[in-house]
Amino acid sequence: MTATSIAPRAPRQGAFIFVFITVVLDMVALGVTVPVLPKLIIQFKGGDAAAAAIVYGGFASVWAAMQFVFAPLLGALSDRFGRRPIILASNFGLGLDYILMALAPTLPWLLVGRIISGITAASYPTAAAYISDVTPVTERAAKFGMLGAAFGIGFTLGPGLGGWLSTFDLRLPFWVAAGLSLANWLYGYFILPESLPRERRARVNWRKANPIGALTLLRSHPELFALAIATFVMALAHEALPNMFVLYTDYRYHWSTVTVTWALVAVGVCSGIVQGGLTGPAVKRFGERLCLLVGLWFGIVGFVLMGGASTGAAFATGIPLIALWGLANPAMQSLMSQHVQPSEHGQLQGAIGSIRGVVGIIGPLVVSGTFTLTAGSSAIVQAPGAVFWLSAAFLVCTLAIVWPTLQTHRKLAEQ
Repeated sequence: MTATSIAPRAPRQGAFIFVFITVVLDMVALGVTVPVLPKLIIQFKGGDAAAAAIVYGGFASVWAAMQFVFAPLLGALSDRFGRRPIILASNFGLGLDYILMALAPTLPWLLVGRIISGITAASYPTAAAYISDVTPVTERAAKFGMLGAAFGIGFTLGPGLGGWLSTFDLRLPFWVAAGLSLANWLYGYFILPESLPRERRARVNWRKANPIGALTLLRSHPELFALAIATFVMALAHEALPNMFVLYTDYRYHWSTVTVTWALVAVGVCSGIVQGGLTGPAVKRFGERLCLLVGLWFGIVGFVLMGGASTGAAFATGIPLIALWGLANPAMQSLMSQHVQPSEHGQLQGAIGSIRGVVGIIGPLVVSGTFTLTAGSSAIVQAPGAVFWLSAAFLVCTLAIVWPTLQTHRKLAEQ
């Protein structure tokens, strides 16, 4: 019997729809700023693109560091006070933050905005805790997949909208992002019910409400700790996509901006189909264990193909394979949620958020360093596809880490 054998509250379809919309709007708001933030930094740096690139990289690291530090705290607070106030506070805080960034007169003010954004961007892990509260164990992977689809949809629509808005005014995307976040807060204030009843709430354990303390929860069960390590390694594999996709396809295939945009749209559509439409039926038919394994194998094959593709068309064939890798993450989250008490779902999602924060700090350095060593005139060896082969190797390691744990789950299920 697992720690979450206590039956959750009956799922509320209306509440899930709100949570889905929350994640979509938050990702649209975040995505809207993606194509314009570098340009705004360049403007502050007097047109010096090289100096702006360093600043932008520093901003990204600071944002990830805030996630690393504050995700466990917000997760613990949601276990104590409920998911609803944390989600609403996140929406409201992000709205005010985007207003600050729209008005920022200097780079330090813009940095303050990124710090606040990193602290308050808790909607996804708290939404995942919300789903854990109200969804039976057998349906969690499907719902986590839907959240992944919401993430992909929002982040696919956002950059295109931001690029279009920036043609009118470079600050306009931030105002639109603020409007989306505040509208989301207002909608949730009247619509979103609480998912965690008072009798299932836990006191805040301040020793655990931090990145180091979060390890205490993750190490509370051997299988949970193994899955946490696998989550870290799998997240490292993913870093090649957001950090190298544009640079790599420009370097190796000379893709135009239009081609890259359509490729990213294809990534979003394929990911949405897999996580929003395929994950639920697949988990129901085959279970989390098999979906996790199959998803990892699709990811391995996809990254190997992308790294070895000699043409842009061959590279593009890896997109649906990478999308099918999306079967793995919802299955992983569902398995992890089965090893904690209902009052610890927030702490768990906060700990996962902290793991991703660490990856967000070191991942870009790992993949960019690999690309620098294997591409261009100063490369030690000419193998530009090595950055994707490294991701494939990370997924092979993930497979090796989760295999003993999945065997344990299989034996328990057979008893």
